[in-house]
Amino acid sequence: MESIKITVGENTQYPLNGLLTLPDDVSSPVPAVVMVHGSGPSNMDEKVMKLTPFKDLAEALAQRGIASLRYDKRTFAYAQKMKKELVSVKEETIDDALLATEMLKQNPAIDSGRIFILGHSMGAMLAPRIDAEGADVRGLILMAGTPYRLEEVVINQLKRSGEGNPVLKFIVSLEYKIFAKKFDDLYEMSDEEAKKKKFAGGINLYYFKEMGAKTAADYLLESEKPALIMQGGKDFQVLASDDYKKFCELLEGRANTEFRLYPNLNHCFVDALYDSILKASKEYGTERHIGEEVSNDIADFIMRH
Repeated sequence: MESIKITVGENTQYPLNGLLTLPDDVSSPVPAVVMVHGSGPSNMDEKVMKLTPFKDLAEALAQRGIASLRYDKRTFAYAQKMKKELVSVKEETIDDALLATEMLKQNPAIDSGRIFILGHSMGAMLAPRIDAEGADVRGLILMAGTPYRLEEVVINQLKRSGEGNPVLKFIVSLEYKIFAKKFDDLYEMSDEEAKKKKFAGGINLYYFKEMGAKTAADYLLESEKPALIMQGGKDFQVLASDDYKKFCELLEGRANTEFRLYPNLNHCFVDALYDSILKASKEYGTERHIGEEVSNDIADFIMRH
């Protein structure tokens, strides 16, 4: 296994540090994945406290003959600069994923016909769109994604944050009503109107409106590309009983779509310790690594396609 330092978008306004991880044997072109981060600023390992899911996967896939490209997210590398700009998921995620995919296609060590997008969390929500907007990859791997719109996910997570504590539940119920109301008539607003209205933390409503025009499920239903949808059963951010179940219902019977549920894994696909969003800091603050079952399933899916 070898990891080579690369730069995604080298001659653009936002060059990003990254790593191309290759298997030992590249005597002939190998399949590869582009890893697309979840929400918020994130480094190339997609580090969440003590967890590093992208690093785990890159190393595991290399051992199975598959290359990967991972890179710092633009909002991580240029946090202050981007705070001053009007950003949608296109500038935050999609443009760089397209550049990363093109880099792989031009690399002689990579089989350009067997490149996959692996998206985690919000990256999984965007992976089908990235493919449709020009990546044109062989297949898609969606880890802890959702067929719902982002604003629905945000509001549902807010509601769950008050579970198990009567006082907190009351406070959250008030916040829920305030934030939910912000999305009233979102898709009837003009783009300019949505850009002027704030949700929280500097995010404007256009961010949600632009992303919500089509969901991951909408894109998948329009595509014949192979897709692998993966979910942790003890994920308290994206739920197996709701998000994953909805994916299964919407995409039932499609020969190009496969599903994998891991009953004891969390949002980052490591063994879960807790089952409450209120204990997220403890859940992600204990070092663990993605196990062989997940890595094997991803590798098997790639090799079969």
